[in-house]
Amino acid sequence: MATTFQIPKILRQYCQGQWELRLEGATVRDLLVRLNQEHPGLYRCLCDETGAVRRHINLFVNDDFLFNRQGLDTRIEAGDVVSVFQAVSGG
Repeated sequence: MATTFQIPKILRQYCQGQWELRLEGATVRDLLVRLNQEHPGLYRCLCDETGAVRRHINLFVNDDFLFNRQGLDTRIEAGDVVSVFQAVSGG
């Protein structure tokens, strides 16, 4: 089943300017594996060399923070949307 994976504007340069990707997978981890295959530059922005989501990246499945669920093992259901948010800081 294809899931909508929403990309913030600042990262769209790593996926030919697309704001939504359609990725196949049963879990968020599966989606990230597919993302690495199709858009490795974007994947490296989201995940470190161990496959963990980077500290400044927040992933949501629908309206739920990924790590309030089962983390990368969160199951994806038909119609789910995964959204990427980057932490913003400054001084």
